[in-house]
Amino acid sequence: MSQPPSTAVAWRRDLHAHPEVGFTEFRTASRVAGRLADLGWDVRTGADALDPGARLGVPDDDVLEAAFAAAAGDGAWAGDDRHLADMRGGRTAVVATLDPGRPGRHVALRADTDALPILESADAGHPPVAGGFRSTRDGVMHACGHDGHVGMAVELAERLTADPPDGRVTILLQPAEEGGRGAAAMVPAGVVDDVDVLLAAHLGIGLASRTVAAAVDGLLANTKLRAVFHGRAAHAAMAPHEGRSALLAAAAATLAVHTMPPFPGHETRVAVGALHGGTVSNVVPDRATMLLETRADAAGVNEEIERRVRAALEGAAATYGGTATVEAIGTVTTATGDPEASAAVAEAARATGLDVVVPTADLGVASDDATAFMRRVQSRGGVATYLAIGSDLAGPHHTPGFDVDESVLGPGVDLLERAVRALTA
Repeated sequence: MSQPPSTAVAWRRDLHAHPEVGFTEFRTASRVAGRLADLGWDVRTGADALDPGARLGVPDDDVLEAAFAAAAGDGAWAGDDRHLADMRGGRTAVVATLDPGRPGRHVALRADTDALPILESADAGHPPVAGGFRSTRDGVMHACGHDGHVGMAVELAERLTADPPDGRVTILLQPAEEGGRGAAAMVPAGVVDDVDVLLAAHLGIGLASRTVAAAVDGLLANTKLRAVFHGRAAHAAMAPHEGRSALLAAAAATLAVHTMPPFPGHETRVAVGALHGGTVSNVVPDRATMLLETRADAAGVNEEIERRVRAALEGAAATYGGTATVEAIGTVTTATGDPEASAAVAEAARATGLDVVVPTADLGVASDDATAFMRRVQSRGGVATYLAIGSDLAGPHHTPGFDVDESVLGPGVDLLERAVRALTA
């Protein structure tokens, strides 16, 4: 007889089937909040867990309300109504703390909750299809492992409840990691101001199963931008000279961004990820919208690249007789792990039977707004590290065929439990 899945796997599969994008994680956040409250953890949600005014890139009200209504309904998409009301309007952060009342340090673990706007593979060989937990929401999927992060956090909470550590433990269920929005809204709410040690774990990111990187310090600073190009509509055949094409301006800006020279001596990235404009073929478009990003291995370099990108966007708009408005909808900084925290993670990994590896240049370069938590904790005298738990992947991160190796979730919880117990002591 087959054994039932572990807590981590069961939660991971449930969340994988019910993905929610940033600031709409009503079902995910409320259900986890309910489970942790039932375990006896002190749970903070809504405006107590994030600063609503510090959020960037918040979805439109109609999108938020539709997502909230789905979680407030019945059936498989229903959330935990004990916590839903506080989350309405995109306030989907959760901060849960276990305080055994004994002397010890305060350790926090970040687990991100959001999915991505990607249509998941329906191929029969795709593991979630074969396992019966493919996304039930077309166009949205967990394509980065966040479902696994939450699953591990819930199982860790159950273990720590059964056998409390010496000091306090806080689990930060962070919304909107994709786009670099959630942590920046939680930090101003003071949720890590009394934390001594911050751990942020991520599955995969280029490491094989049963390997661990105790500190990943190559995370890039990142700025997400939304640019809206404004022109003048006209008949494309009868009066093209009267029009000012916002779409042509945006297309020229796309090329300008992607031909921007690299910044000497630094790892940098620029990318236009979406471009929308126009309505029909015979009307000069008067509006176009672009989503793009900048990245760099130093915050100051990223700021300079962002400045140059903004100038390129505005210059292209002016060339075609229009204007462009540009706004930041997400920001991420860099951070470096502390030796004490990373050493504890490495020791815990070895005790779990995992191989500790040093990240190499081919690990892959990305960004994660856990760096905002790390920097806040470090600025107040604490320590932090960003660790990678290796996982063989069915497909690359942020693609329709992505899936994690579920066999790593149990050892991942073992590692985190050992690290937490060592660091709270």
